[in-house]
Amino acid sequence: MTIPDVFAQGLFDGRHAFITGGGSGIGLAIARELGRLGAKVTIAARDEDRLAKAVSELQSEGIDAAWYGLNIRDADAVEAVWNRLVEERGLPDYLVNNAGGQFGAKALDISPNGFRAVMDLNVQGTWQMSSAFAHRLIAAGQPGRIVNIVFAHTQAMVYFAHAAAARAAVVNLTQTLALEWGEHGILVNAVGPGPVKTEAVAQYDDEMSGDHFIHKMPVPRWGEPYESAYAVAFLLSPAGDWITGILLPVDGGAQLAGRRFEA
Repeated sequence: MTIPDVFAQGLFDGRHAFITGGGSGIGLAIARELGRLGAKVTIAARDEDRLAKAVSELQSEGIDAAWYGLNIRDADAVEAVWNRLVEERGLPDYLVNNAGGQFGAKALDISPNGFRAVMDLNVQGTWQMSSAFAHRLIAAGQPGRIVNIVFAHTQAMVYFAHAAAARAAVVNLTQTLALEWGEHGILVNAVGPGPVKTEAVAQYDDEMSGDHFIHKMPVPRWGEPYESAYAVAFLLSPAGDWITGILLPVDGGAQLAGRRFEA
């Protein structure tokens, strides 16, 4: 697939972006877009084989890329990776909290451990990464930006009680951190992809994946990972200098589809 050029080459020259969940899907698309525009990119995730493959691809495209294995739910591991990252590649300018995940299930079938795991990954993990970054930025007297990848739709979601609650919590966290950290020059926003055809979609059946819903959307097609990457690049660019605390949906109007009257 040929990805259209939208932003000026060299837009992120001299910048460094740290992307969690960067080994595949939307995270890899974000790393590729920021790297293509000149940024040094560092990606992290639990699957080290996938990370190594992704970095090899990025480097073959002329991007300065590296990876670290990381479970963002582990607070000690988060601190250790941040210390290594700053020492080995420098303090990033940008953090993209893309790592997350969930499984589809009816609410009555979600166990306490299953609910807790999704909350820990999406909320606790995002918080730990953001807090570690902000402490280092403030100590260095350096401004920075955080973009959290959530859901475009933050209301009730059948089969995803745990994930909907977690992603809505991250949107609230985004707004609160934007309010508190703006005085330190740290901008915090969220991008909410709608139904995007990534490797992760394959784990769901048609009903849970949303495949049956696509034709009802105002823009009736699956999204592409690079379209979410464009939104992240926009928020990290000078166009985002006066934007903080927002959720930017990139969803083909999916969140509006339920309000359409059937003919």
